[in-house]
Amino acid sequence: MNNNFKSYCLFFIAAWTFSSCGNETNNSSSGNDSTTVSVVNLPDSTAFKANIEGNLVDLYILKNKNGAQVAITNYGGRVVSLLVPDKNNQFKDVVLGYDHLKSYQKKGEAFFGALIGRYGNRIAKGKFVLDGRTYDLELNDGVNTLHGGFNGFWGKVWDAKKINDHTLELAYLSKDGEAGYPGNLTVKVTYEWSDNNELKISYHATTDKNTVVNLTNHAYFNLNGAGDATITDHLLQIDADGYTPVDSTLIPTGKIEKVVGTPFDFNTATLIGKRINTDDQQLKYGKGYDHNYVLKKAAGLQKVATVSSTKTGIVMDVLTEEPGLQFYSGNFLTGEDKDGKGQISYPHRSAFCLETQHFPDSPNQPAFPTTVLKPGQEYKTVTIYRFSVQK
Repeated sequence: MNNNFKSYCLFFIAAWTFSSCGNETNNSSSGNDSTTVSVVNLPDSTAFKANIEGNLVDLYILKNKNGAQVAITNYGGRVVSLLVPDKNNQFKDVVLGYDHLKSYQKKGEAFFGALIGRYGNRIAKGKFVLDGRTYDLELNDGVNTLHGGFNGFWGKVWDAKKINDHTLELAYLSKDGEAGYPGNLTVKVTYEWSDNNELKISYHATTDKNTVVNLTNHAYFNLNGAGDATITDHLLQIDADGYTPVDSTLIPTGKIEKVVGTPFDFNTATLIGKRINTDDQQLKYGKGYDHNYVLKKAAGLQKVATVSSTKTGIVMDVLTEEPGLQFYSGNFLTGEDKDGKGQISYPHRSAFCLETQHFPDSPNQPAFPTTVLKPGQEYKTVTIYRFSVQK
């Protein structure tokens, strides 16, 4: 029996004490509740130790006073596990991922938990014009560029500095011309895990040449617990009056359409699965939801979405400074990959993503908010995923 299998034999089993196998949660109460919280194991950190082209990879654990934990690897800045208590005071790992670093390196891997850059989402035909010059990018999504191309930030080893039990700083220098993008881009992303079960992601970047930047995180969530068969039973609410419709290659048409009267209206909490199979051309293009929402928010950090599981009682609020939110309902997960945590598969629509962002294809869409970053400017934005329990 290998170490990884041992780690997951104890998954979701309530206990006060147990024999250690890999990283483990603290046995503690949740907040002021004296009820104990059950034990759930994180992946074995040794499965994430590697040297990739002279760069060291590891798994870093952030903890809070409630015993809730987040596991992050500096390979792609990926959130590997996120353990939060449910309504029965049992920990659930609510993000999809793998037990081994090597699984994240597979060709065609689905960006599980990754930091995305230099440009999150799609750029049409892998081209954009900046200052009169055409830049050609890598075509890794049919005729388009997706999430930075084949050389995106999701596949880079970031310099890691664990500040304390709550905070991890990651840094990366994206050199001029990397994946086709102009300018040396200096990036820092800070993960902070609070005692209020908030995962705060702070993005910062500067450049020495005019460029385009759109950073985000691609965590796949299932509030029933990673490995549960569906997220169509989750309630979703998004504060947005509009969304950006797409063509058959999932590139925005340039229009902003109202959500009212359409399957895209989540202003009132609605089951994700309620209208996902509606006879709607936009849903057919995305094989479900895979669309950018135009958020109705003021400047600054603001709550823009809430998701909840009726099964576990876990609630996730999304707060952001960004103008857009990509809602993806896991339509391209197939269940064919048996390499998930504990050798489980992740079937169709078994996870959702809520990626805070500027709009897709903005470099080719003058009416969209600009994503141009110039020397002397700072790219700064914050997103928070906040977890609570509705009993």
